[in-house]
Amino acid sequence: MKLSEYATYDALALAELVAKKHISVQELSQVGKKAVDALNSKINAVVESWDGEIDPHADRDSVLYGVPFLIKDLAITMKGKRYELGSKLAQGMVMDADSTLMSLYKEAGLVTLGRTTTSEFAISTTTEARCVGPTLNPWNPAFNAGGSIRVPAAVNGLFGLKPTRGRVSSGPLQDEVWSGLLAHLGVSRSVRDSAALLDAISRPGIGEPYYTAAPPQTFLSAVKKNPGALRIGLMMDPPSGDKTESVIAGKAIDMASVLESLGHQVESLVFDCGVSWEAFVHANAQFWNVNTAAWIDSIAAATGRPVNEVYLEQATLAAYAYGKKISGIDLLGAIAVRNTVSRNLGAYFQKYDVLMTPTVPALPMRVGEYNQIQDQVDGLGWIAHVFKQAPFAALANISGSPSMSVPAGQDVATSLPIGMMFTAAYGQECLLFGLAGQLEQALPWSDQHPQVWVGKLD
Repeated sequence: MKLSEYATYDALALAELVAKKHISVQELSQVGKKAVDALNSKINAVVESWDGEIDPHADRDSVLYGVPFLIKDLAITMKGKRYELGSKLAQGMVMDADSTLMSLYKEAGLVTLGRTTTSEFAISTTTEARCVGPTLNPWNPAFNAGGSIRVPAAVNGLFGLKPTRGRVSSGPLQDEVWSGLLAHLGVSRSVRDSAALLDAISRPGIGEPYYTAAPPQTFLSAVKKNPGALRIGLMMDPPSGDKTESVIAGKAIDMASVLESLGHQVESLVFDCGVSWEAFVHANAQFWNVNTAAWIDSIAAATGRPVNEVYLEQATLAAYAYGKKISGIDLLGAIAVRNTVSRNLGAYFQKYDVLMTPTVPALPMRVGEYNQIQDQVDGLGWIAHVFKQAPFAALANISGSPSMSVPAGQDVATSLPIGMMFTAAYGQECLLFGLAGQLEQALPWSDQHPQVWVGKLD
């Protein structure tokens, strides 16, 4: 199979080729690795690649059986592979067991070919770790490619959904990632790929502290189900008081028109999260920094390396120093703010089925710009900087609500994609997948390709 052909398929279509014996798992894996290695020299998105093998116990009936796959080098471990979290502090660490999530990926028949880059300890929404260098945006390599799920989906023209808190296991080494603020899934070219992936991994691990029960239908089936006429609240500007850039606001207005043409009702709103933006950022800084500090201490103990500027970036050290000073009372105060914001957000879902915002209020920064203030801020100041770049995503993070980014066009001047974010009430991924399936039909994005694209590399 040529790369130009490989690039025309989504994950489920590739698995179908394997199921019909049009290509073997081994052959498909080789094509996938060729694609990874060819692209990585241009955008630096993968830390390490290898020849993948399918797990002998994988479910042959899985709709993802044989699909090439990459895992993020963060919060997921693969037996016998390095786990470095974008940091010199963890370089060379090799894990002796699969995490629960990794086991589920293997069971689903995914063939893992490598580890993707990450910001150091993931305390950023750009992927420009000092130890591996910046990951470049394939639509315009002068700009950063984002970090996490919804932000990189938005700025790279992809679909990305953050599941409900408790939907996907972080075990066995963690009960929650960052006190429940973050969740696992991935980014994909098609909506159905993300739905199938969530179907494959939304099962509790052994000893799970809590679990969000599965819906009566599969997430994959929800993609084709009409969600009905939805009441959609549009929040154009972030609750920080900043303004969304005009080019992104224009795409939001365009998206609202598309939604109305599909029979949905869109109404503008000003969101009140129940606390000031400063209090919101301060509470999140407690969660982010205290978890980062504990994580750093555990990695330093495992590697025998000191916690200093040789092994950690300045912003990470600032987060560490701030986190070490956080008291139990401080953390309980942050939990109280989380409760207030979550209850306020939940109240909006009494009136609206979905809240819509831009995924990010501004286009990505040029490579190198995001991290320029690292030596000018403490741990609180760094989180304030991160939240300025992605204020809308933070609301769904703290509440645990499911939230997705959907492609919404491009900025003509830079060619950079723009995404719109849709957030639903706790446990309502099926509603989001149904809406996303509608939008994918109304605004097809799979035939739009970046400047650096595997389909051009034959």
